[in-house]
Amino acid sequence: METTQDRRIFIDRLSQFPDQEVLIRGWIHRLRTLAKTTFIIVRDCSGEAQCVAASETLKELRLKLEDAIEIRGAVRLDGRARRGFEVEASEVTLLNPCANNLPFNSSTSTDSVGLDTLLEFRPLGVRNDEIGNIFRIQAATLKYFREFLTNHRFTEIITSKIVAFGTEGGANLFEIKYFDRIAYLAQSPQFYKEHGVAGFERVFETGHVYRAEPHATSRHLTEYYSLDFELGFIDGPDDVIQVERELLTHIFERLNAECGEILEHYRNGPLPSMLHVPIWEFGKCLELLRDNFGRADLVDDLDPKGERQICQLAEQETGVAAVFVIGYPIGNRPFYTAPRGDGRTANSFDLLFQGLEITTGGQRLHRRSDLEAALRGRGLDPAKFEGHLKMFELGMPPHGGLAIGLERLTAQILGLSSVKQAVLYPRDRYRTTP
Repeated sequence: METTQDRRIFIDRLSQFPDQEVLIRGWIHRLRTLAKTTFIIVRDCSGEAQCVAASETLKELRLKLEDAIEIRGAVRLDGRARRGFEVEASEVTLLNPCANNLPFNSSTSTDSVGLDTLLEFRPLGVRNDEIGNIFRIQAATLKYFREFLTNHRFTEIITSKIVAFGTEGGANLFEIKYFDRIAYLAQSPQFYKEHGVAGFERVFETGHVYRAEPHATSRHLTEYYSLDFELGFIDGPDDVIQVERELLTHIFERLNAECGEILEHYRNGPLPSMLHVPIWEFGKCLELLRDNFGRADLVDDLDPKGERQICQLAEQETGVAAVFVIGYPIGNRPFYTAPRGDGRTANSFDLLFQGLEITTGGQRLHRRSDLEAALRGRGLDPAKFEGHLKMFELGMPPHGGLAIGLERLTAQILGLSSVKQAVLYPRDRYRTTP
């Protein structure tokens, strides 16, 4: 018999070694013990394989589901096996036994397991494809986000998450003790993105941001992962919207092509093209909500119910449950937002996708004098923002950008009921462990 090198082989490569001895490692995913033969389904990061061993040789090991094991054996072609082969085990080593009485197993449905329990035993949960695939889709989404922007002349930047003041006001900042003074966790990389535009023209960043908002809902987190980009020399917010249309279409096309089998378990159909998602005026949205749903309670923003209703109308009109809403009242947007000609509405937008806001973006003010006036209009002292304002004396071009919440995007791609399902270790008003 030919023997492979004495090194571990990943399960997805076992078919390359017919009638050869291999060494595999993984967790026991399923276990069936008969009088003479024991069938062990072993799982590693690459897949699953059925292993067969003499039951007598395993008695002392007392194997159980989720144990970490090592198996040495020969790969045998077998048409009855799910993958067309199995491993005939000659030696089984228990690397580390799991605890008894686990709250659930990775091989069983987690539908009846509460979210708190799934979070408390996260490593065990993600071994189950129902949960693990959420994060495989999330990782692929992040990969394709980077892929598209890198291929469109954007430079990835990495900026500090410890800041001296907030970008969007001070009420929702996490305060930290920073040696002999107070600092804060960043609400957004917005200022740094704008600085990046002055240097690179097109930049993007991915990273955590922090919001000290006392929400306790299925859509809010105090720590979330933000996908940001900013680009210079724009004519208006439509330029930013067009980049996002193309970006999301690229991400969705790649997910459909590379992760279609996973998506089938979560969606009724493939992810849509976003190239023709319409742009609706905020005022028009209020009229549509009034005419179609009798809503007269909204004035300066959309509530969660309104977002769902607007997406419903968009789907009826275009076939895609998505719409860019533009022209919100300027007073509800950050001070750096560029106003429209009427002085009352903002050149900024939200993207609603399948009933939830996943993006906020728009055109920014690019002249120092305008920023100073906007700060004073909000009752803020421009002197406190000097470190930021002086960057606008370096030839800052007209620019704009956006931020996408990765967890929200993941939840909408997969139709999850709570954004917390799309976070390995969610942080909200009450949870700081594990």
